[in-house]
Order: sequence, then structure tokens, then C-alpha cells
Amino acid sequence: MGSEAQEPLKGEDWAGEMGERWLANLDRFEAMIAPIGEALLARAAYAPGERVVDIGPGGGATTRAIARLVGPDGEAVGVDIAPMLVAEAERRAKAEGVANASFVCADAATARPDGAPFDRLHSRFGSMFFEDPHGAFANLRAMLQPKGRVDLAVWGPPRDNAWMMEMMGVVRAHVEVPPAEPRAPGPFAFEDLGYLAEVLDSGGFGMMDVEAYEGLQAIGGAGTSPEEAVRFVLSSLGVGRVLAEQPEAIRAAASADMLALFERHYQPDKGVMLGCKVWLVSAIA
Repeated sequence: MGSEAQEPLKGEDWAGEMGERWLANLDRFEAMIAPIGEALLARAAYAPGERVVDIGPGGGATTRAIARLVGPDGEAVGVDIAPMLVAEAERRAKAEGVANASFVCADAATARPDGAPFDRLHSRFGSMFFEDPHGAFANLRAMLQPKGRVDLAVWGPPRDNAWMMEMMGVVRAHVEVPPAEPRAPGPFAFEDLGYLAEVLDSGGFGMMDVEAYEGLQAIGGAGTSPEEAVRFVLSSLGVGRVLAEQPEAIRAAASADMLALFERHYQPDKGVMLGCKVWLVSAIA
């Protein structure tokens, strides 16, 4: 792997602690990665009437968006391992009147949602955490019709994601963080496109096609102040978990350095803007 930035973010307990953290900060998480989700949806170009499985949708924003795109004759099924996020996704879909979006609490690595096989499969940052990615993608393949398409968004190399590298730089100035294990489950599991191609191929997918998405990402969402961004990071991201285990003096010093970092990258009309790189990937079953 190109960097050690992954280590504190791997091994997430999505059905427990990490799911609760995501739920508590759901709107900020969604706002932060919404532009990437929009780019993935535009690339996927879902058509009316298609039936789509959405892997790891969290609060269900992507599932609801897909449901609107495929229309009343289509269907979007979100599959997420976190029960608290599934409950919130169901609540939001009902509140917004999106009747053709439904949600299943299950591990997409092994489960098979009712109604399979589907026409399409989608995942915005929900495919990098499988303990056995080869087996998981074989299971995903089984959810699809022959010639069905999968569309994924996965993080590019850490060195190209300043939003992560800059924050990790702050943490490493105060805390010793062990080196990362290459290709381990976590945000950067598929930074190496050769490895992703191997996983897709072993799962029964071919014709992989990749488009790079690069831009500035608003930490905590557009309009978030540096102070609010620090609170968001420390309460919700893996770097905050690392610091939470440290003595108060270290936490305070690291928080002050994080605030200084965010102030340097703050744009009053946009928020705390740091660079990101994402692979938008499609393949055919």
C-alpha cells in the first residue's frame, strides 16, 4: 500500500460502535461525500424500470436516489449490516414518500436479498470492508442477472487523499500508529486497481472500467466551520478513535493542531476543503 493511513480505520464494527457513530453524524457524513455519490450515479445512468441492489447505503440516501431514478416500475433495495442505519434509512424513505426503496439488515458478503437476481448493483464506499472480498464479490455476482452491471466508488491511494493524509499527519505527530497491512479491509482496501481487478475477476465480473474522480472535499459537509469540523472528525472518524485512547494532554494538543490545519484550508463560502481521489469503477457480471 502507498501509505500507512489506513490502520486506525480498519476493522470497523459497523453493526455496533461504527454504525452508531455514523448514525450520530449521518447528515455531516452524507454532506461530505454527496458530490462523489452524485458522480457515481451520473456514471451509472440508471434507467426507468431497473431493479438495483445498493450495498452499504448507510442512511439510505443513495438507495432513495436510485429509487427515484428507476421510477415506480423499478426497485432499489439497500443492504446494510448496521441495524440502526437500516432503521433510519427506512424512516427517511417513508418520510420522503419513496415507496420503491426498501432496506434489508444483512451482511452483503453472504446474504441474498429477496427478489434476486437483480439488474444492477451499486455501492458508494460500501465494498471495501469485506473480510473475504473474493468470496463477497462472488456472492454479489450471484445477486445479478447475467450481464448485470456493478458500479462502485472506492477511495484511491491515501497519498492522493489529502483529507486523510493531512489528518493522519496531525495524529502521527502525537501518537505512534502501527503500519497498515496492505489490502486489509478498510477505506483504502481497493486503492490498488490491480488488486480490485483480481477480486472482481475471481467473483465472476469482467470488463472493468475505471474513471478517476478528483476534487476538494468539505470535511463535515459544505459550510462546516473549522471548529465544527474538528468536533466531527474526533467524534466520528477513526483518527478520533485513536486520539480518544490517549491522555488528555495529547488529545488537547492534537485537537489544537487539527484546528490549525482546518483553519488553513477553510474557505468561508465552502467549508474546510481538502483534496480527495476516488475510483469510480464499473464491471459486468
